[in-house]
Amino acid sequence: MSQSKTRFVAEISSNHNRDLGRAIKMIESAANAGCDAVKFQLFKVDELFAPEILATSKIHQSRRQWELPLEFIPELADKTHELGMEFSCTPFYIEAVEELKPYVDFYKIASYELLWHDIFRSCAATGKPLVFSTGMATQSEIEGVLNSIKEFAGLDVTILRCTSAYPTPTHEANLKSIASLRRALKPFEENFNLSFGWSDHTVSVSVLMSAVLKYQSKFIEFHFDLDGDGEEYGPGHCWLPQQISEVINMVQMANLADGSGSIEAGDSEMADRVWRADPTDGLRPIKTIRNEKIV
Repeated sequence: MSQSKTRFVAEISSNHNRDLGRAIKMIESAANAGCDAVKFQLFKVDELFAPEILATSKIHQSRRQWELPLEFIPELADKTHELGMEFSCTPFYIEAVEELKPYVDFYKIASYELLWHDIFRSCAATGKPLVFSTGMATQSEIEGVLNSIKEFAGLDVTILRCTSAYPTPTHEANLKSIASLRRALKPFEENFNLSFGWSDHTVSVSVLMSAVLKYQSKFIEFHFDLDGDGEEYGPGHCWLPQQISEVINMVQMANLADGSGSIEAGDSEMADRVWRADPTDGLRPIKTIRNEKIV
């Protein structure tokens, strides 16, 4: 994955409502908003939660309605690539890694699976870029992940800080931890092509702008909904198309404003250079044009 700019990745999660047409509309909307990639989740509730939980929890049983049908994946990937974006999906069971391999440009592993090293090794073994979130994690747990895949030297690995609260209060975003993580994991640069970013649950423009401009995040993941009717929109951690489009535009303009860094007059200044004070008498404009007809 290119790291020349900040990448914005729309996490569609279960807001597709198991509707292929809606899922495609969400991909199109993400493209129109300026996103670089979309991401889905591939899970089976029976392989996500322990049977003891499913036997007693109707809430967890009901999440079967959130499952993405496997047969949707080829068409979703094709549409994403057709629109010039990358396609990704989080595998929540080991077999899903191979099921997704022909279609994904990178794998994303969720914070809740951070202790399950087998899923990391399965993804890393494909050679595809790996992205993972670190909500709730300690430094030693994150290092444990990287140590578990050290045999796959040279792998592109993107590490996302986040707070696993849905939504996350702005004062708990703890963006400084992005810089802390970058410093702490520097030794692993010998093993991987590391980059860092932010997985958002705040729906705060200020948080995203700070993550990009102050903490140099090269990857921004955010939960995305089409219209407020998605399964996961209710709690308040999902961005709508116009909201995220405005942020992406602001980041693009901020990057444009960086310029070349050269110390010289810009094109828009050139006409005014002769209107500076002449060094001989301190009056404007430069003497060489004083006798010209001024309109």
